Amino acid sequence: MANTMNNKTTLVFKVTRQTPELITPAAPTRYEFKELSDIDDQPGLWIRVPGIQFYRSAPSMVGADPARVIKEAVSKALVPYYPLAGRLRKKEGNKLVVECTAEGVMFTEADAEVSLDEFSEAQLHPPIPCIDELLYDDFHGYDGILNSPLLLIQVTRLKCGGFILAHKINHVMADGIGLAQFFNAVGELARGAQFLSVYPIWKRDLIRARDPPQVTCEHPEYDQISDITLFGDDDLVHKAFFFGPTEIAALRLCLPAHQKSSSIFEILTAVIWRSRTIALRIHPDEEVRLRLYMNTRHKYKNPPIPSGFYGNGIATPVTISTARMLTRNPIGYAVDQVKSVKTKVNEEYLKSVVDFLVVNGKPRTTKAHTFTVSDVSKLKLDHFDFGWGPPVQGGPARGYMGGPTPGYGSFYLASKNEKGESGILVPIYLPALAMDRFEKEVNGYLNDSGSENPICIPRSYEKNGVALSFGVGVKGVYV
Repeated sequence: MANTMNNKTTLVFKVTRQTPELITPAAPTRYEFKELSDIDDQPGLWIRVPGIQFYRSAPSMVGADPARVIKEAVSKALVPYYPLAGRLRKKEGNKLVVECTAEGVMFTEADAEVSLDEFSEAQLHPPIPCIDELLYDDFHGYDGILNSPLLLIQVTRLKCGGFILAHKINHVMADGIGLAQFFNAVGELARGAQFLSVYPIWKRDLIRARDPPQVTCEHPEYDQISDITLFGDDDLVHKAFFFGPTEIAALRLCLPAHQKSSSIFEILTAVIWRSRTIALRIHPDEEVRLRLYMNTRHKYKNPPIPSGFYGNGIATPVTISTARMLTRNPIGYAVDQVKSVKTKVNEEYLKSVVDFLVVNGKPRTTKAHTFTVSDVSKLKLDHFDFGWGPPVQGGPARGYMGGPTPGYGSFYLASKNEKGESGILVPIYLPALAMDRFEKEVNGYLNDSGSENPICIPRSYEKNGVALSFGVGVKGVYV
């Protein structure tokens, strides 16, 4: 059976906040305007992304106030990271720039009448109980993402001596790797370091359109097609599915010999995408899309992206299939689809997508029948150490991708099960009946039973409209 981590009980507690304040750099910084890259300022990234970390008390830090320690370290970190203390402005052509004003980031300290042990394992993952109390998010008086703080931080002290760090960063300033780099710098300074192990580098000009632009690849992720509403927000239920060593081994058994070396990401994404499509009962002739949030820093060779770069080094390619092809073929078809979309992201593709955005006025990515995946399990968002050691749990404060609406995507989160085994937690939001079908599909992979559509059993495999036959009827084998 699928191992789910789901919050069956409600944890309610009182949080008392102090007045939010602006934390400015600890030393004078340069006043200037910083240009963003053509990936940074695309409208799809004009959002604030929330994150959260949970910390236990530490004997070596008895008497230390985590709010004061982190606040002072943030102020020091804002000297080398001074653009984060600035404000976004809009100039001609819908282009965003950062005015480095040193106005500061918003910081709130608070106290909660709860101890860390009162949170169940499930409640340390999205949806977080009382998240609105744990992260001050009142932008009254500010003009959206413009002219407002680029980073919000709240440190909430707990009854047990532990604390919770919650934050929201404007996505145009940094991706997940950039965010982790900043908070690791804060941690080093909080622990007394005089020098950072990694210094921030701006260099957003490395990801700019060519002159003249040369769109050499197809970019269907930006197709402008009408959105298709599959469900309303009020209809959704949430479950989080844990995939550890046992579950991943079971999924591998469903693959043919030539695919058994596929990565965990490829296998898991294929299973989630296919199962979700079956669960939603999308018409067989409809197109369904899978979009990946990919770190692309290592793809740039000429010139390379330097260590310390904290901007958006991402791409969001898609693969497209009909629902019929995805759901009626064995899982190997979906794995091939995932592999193909990863393979096409090379340096020329990355330069082409930047040129495409500029030529086409920076359109938004489509959401129609699109499921988005962002694997943050390797970003070490549970490693930020401010003197109390790494957090018990850390990662995104919400479990879904695709803007303010759940159900259109998921994060892959680093987690552990009750045995202490490391694995990946996948939060899923679906209507109740679809969730039942989704869980049945996932259990079908793990138990080889109960699926509406064949999963592992070899059968005819459609490719380009042609039915191909595969080998003997042994689970996980087709040639």
